Amino acid sequence: MPTPSIVWFRQDLRLADQPALAAAAEAGPVVAVYVLDDAAAGAWAIGGAQRWWLHHSLTALAADLAKHGVPLVLRRGDAVAEIMAVAEAVGADMVHAVHHYEPWWKDAEAALAEKLTVTLHGGMLLADPDTIRTGSGGRYRMFTAFWKALRERMPPPAPLPAPKGMKGFSGKVASDTLADWKLLPTAPDWSPGFADWTPGEAGAQAALKAFVPKVAAYDHARNLPSEEGTSRLSPHLHHGEISPAAVWHAVAKAKGDAEPYLREVGWRDFTSNVIDILPEYADANGRAAYDALPWRTGTQADADFRAWTEGRTGYPLVDAGMRQLWKHGWMHNRVRMVAASFVIKHLLIDWRRGEAWYWDCLIDADYGNNSVNWQWVAGTGIDSNPFGRIMAPLTQSPKFDAAGYIRTWVPELAKLSDGVIHDPEEAGCRPKGYPAKIVGHREARERALQAAKAVTGKSTIPDD
Repeated sequence: MPTPSIVWFRQDLRLADQPALAAAAEAGPVVAVYVLDDAAAGAWAIGGAQRWWLHHSLTALAADLAKHGVPLVLRRGDAVAEIMAVAEAVGADMVHAVHHYEPWWKDAEAALAEKLTVTLHGGMLLADPDTIRTGSGGRYRMFTAFWKALRERMPPPAPLPAPKGMKGFSGKVASDTLADWKLLPTAPDWSPGFADWTPGEAGAQAALKAFVPKVAAYDHARNLPSEEGTSRLSPHLHHGEISPAAVWHAVAKAKGDAEPYLREVGWRDFTSNVIDILPEYADANGRAAYDALPWRTGTQADADFRAWTEGRTGYPLVDAGMRQLWKHGWMHNRVRMVAASFVIKHLLIDWRRGEAWYWDCLIDADYGNNSVNWQWVAGTGIDSNPFGRIMAPLTQSPKFDAAGYIRTWVPELAKLSDGVIHDPEEAGCRPKGYPAKIVGHREARERALQAAKAVTGKSTIPDD
């Protein structure tokens, strides 16, 4: 009987186009293992919304593997120690895994490779970012140049089907149950609004199928919060329920211009490239000069931050987004940027506080995407919007026709007309149940101006 091989699952919870699984299945019996290792990630252990998704995604993966006679072994604790324990129990000396770029996973891969034979495979990205090099052999730090170089390498290899004829390890392996992990919220259960998501590989395939006919309209529709113009694939891609290569090939075949969406898929590669070369990017400014920026702290700043998290800032577009985030575990991309800009520029609160809130609330919270996107909005990143550019919610809201979106998530304003719903306070029709602005736009702009000037010396801030 061939020696069994371990497949170490992490954010690659699928059977199709899963090269680690394919390699193990070809070699012999498969031992599929998922380890919930919160300690390795430290402050970046997955948040509450991701835990909800993980529970359902692992349920789907276990069912899919069981159809092939492969049980999913669940362990909780130090990933390296648990994988080694499983290897000893089944007599395996080979571990197949898809390479990950988060610093804690890279450390774990290196530590495990000192104990066992570890073969790392691609599959998380369109291409290994370490292979996307400048003419002088360096790493790219600006997206436009990175995308140009990556685009020249496309298309990616055609996605592989799920392995056929897989055989599971015939012996018994100790395993936790998902119920043991208590990933689902209970007291209270805040997840009813997540009900229209379908975690798992089948859900990912359905989301892709639904999006492909919309590709031609994506470049325009993605900016309209009131429309369903985005792909809704981000949580599936983050949890690896579908490969970016599979998405690329399906979208590239669609009618219309697919380039704007393919560019967004490439952005995922870029953010992984950034954390690969700057692993502390979620905690450290990409531009050291911004370490001196005078962020607000103290009681009033804390109260303002709380109002932002609760969607009670008095700015309807911001409040709609923050309420959607809390109830749905997801937020429209345009509104994510507006809400992030608000807490950074209007409230002058450290971007890292907002980043941590998104991390806990988003079902698609991704270490690379989260950190790079926040630093892009904050202006502190190596490739970012200037700090002095404000995404003004009172301008963005009518510009991108957000009235319907606001009515959905801020019911206090549902009866207001399109002409006043974006700024009911200014129009003199703010309902009693809806808060006044916690800070005036002009006042916030001036405060941000002074903070930016202390770092950059510039004295103007344009509004978007």
